[in-house]
Amino acid sequence: MAAAFGSGAMTNSFSDFSKARMILVIGSNMTEAHPVAAAAVKRALGNGAQMIVIDPRRTDLAKLAKIHLPLKVGSDIALINGLMNVLITEDLYDRNYVNSCTVGFEELKQKVMEYSPERAAQISGIDADTIRKTARTLASIKPAMLIYTLGITEHTCGVNNVLSCANLQMLLGNVGFECGGVNPLRGQNNVQGACDMGALPNVFPGYQKVESPEMRAKYEAAWKVKLPEKNGMMMPRMMDGLVDGKIKFFYVFGENLANTEPDIHHIEHCLSSAEFMVCQDIFPTETTRFAHVILPAAAWSENDGTFTNSERRVSRVRTVKEPPGVSKPNWWIFKEIAKRMGQDWESDSAQELWDNEISVLAPQLTGIKYSRIEEDGLQWPVPTLDHMGTLTLHKDGCFTCGLGNLTPVEWTPPAEVADAQYPFVLSTGRRLYHYHTRTQTGHTKGLNELLGEETADISFADAERLGIKNGEKVRVKSRRGEVIVKAKVTDQVPAGMVWMAFHFREGNANWLTNPAFDPVSMTAEYKACAVAVEKV
Repeated sequence: MAAAFGSGAMTNSFSDFSKARMILVIGSNMTEAHPVAAAAVKRALGNGAQMIVIDPRRTDLAKLAKIHLPLKVGSDIALINGLMNVLITEDLYDRNYVNSCTVGFEELKQKVMEYSPERAAQISGIDADTIRKTARTLASIKPAMLIYTLGITEHTCGVNNVLSCANLQMLLGNVGFECGGVNPLRGQNNVQGACDMGALPNVFPGYQKVESPEMRAKYEAAWKVKLPEKNGMMMPRMMDGLVDGKIKFFYVFGENLANTEPDIHHIEHCLSSAEFMVCQDIFPTETTRFAHVILPAAAWSENDGTFTNSERRVSRVRTVKEPPGVSKPNWWIFKEIAKRMGQDWESDSAQELWDNEISVLAPQLTGIKYSRIEEDGLQWPVPTLDHMGTLTLHKDGCFTCGLGNLTPVEWTPPAEVADAQYPFVLSTGRRLYHYHTRTQTGHTKGLNELLGEETADISFADAERLGIKNGEKVRVKSRRGEVIVKAKVTDQVPAGMVWMAFHFREGNANWLTNPAFDPVSMTAEYKACAVAVEKV
């Protein structure tokens, strides 16, 4: 979204969710992956809001929608272009907003005119009349809120998917208003905070660019070290670097790569190639098996610091219990490593780090000090010490980058599509009762009793055709590997599709997933690969 708006963060606030009058949810199984946010959406529905859900599966949220568009996996851009085609040809878009707040309309119009409802229907599987009806419904209530998650980003066209969402909302004039905007829900609780702190290869804290001489000089002066002039590596390039020897030392902090990355066989080969590998984590994981050194870290309730959630709210986290054994807070571990490498950092607490360094260096956080976030926290940007935080970004269409950028986007199919040998499309995600690779939730007896193993979710039609009954074991295989799991026959999954999660090692979908990635974000295509299914 940064290319469209000047900022990649969620534009609105969670408090808007329950007050919205029109909600478009695309690529997001909120009820299982973000249940608290989903509860707010359900409150809005109870208050009379209308909802449109775009998702290949008939999720619990889709069952509540006024309109559910069960599109083919990976056809989001074609469908959104089709919706915008209708908005423009029927003059349903916000002409005044587009003219005064955006650039690039003529180029966008030229592209979406190539996607008539009939062509969009051919690609997406949603009939043309339904596309027209959906566009008209979206335009009937202002502002409309758009919510998306990993069903949009985890594709080889993930960046273009996001740009399409931004295009649609700008065309409708919905960005910069309460209960509108484009709202990505982050995949983990502090992903936003990690990105804000510069845990990306191309920016320093506060999204200040690594390749900017001015920004480098600023951080070199603050940190008293010489900094690289070029951007760092994304995950796929790191894996390549481990194998070809360009990366000698690999530091894994709070990640279980041997379960979360696509094509586990390849990832384990990469990790085993590391000359020296350190893991910093709260529990042993499949990844720590490859580590030469393990640094035991404190868990969230044993740490003092901050989390920043999807709505940009910086909130305090306080120590409930001291870390057990020899485990230590993460900031302390990093400081001690730096000390042993000759750098004596001045800050002696999480508060000192924030008040004396982070809020000084990151412009969006200048007005946030620990004394100001003892209660409810603050939503950045907070430019001054008397600023009360920002509930809605790009207010009234005044974008961070000046004018919003409408960007023409072409649809491209997934990197791997179903064929005669692998006739099903596998898509992946999370289930309600476990979190990611169960590093934490796997230690909870009650959750394991609720969900104790992985399944392959298939349609009733495919189960009948293959002679598979609910609960019977099936083999799911791709060009990269295979797993044996129980079948879950369900009405949530359309014919020709298999859906799995990655919570359990034995039936982990990532033995199967395709490591193809988006050329810009380098996010892997977890949402689409070709598989075969057979009864065991």
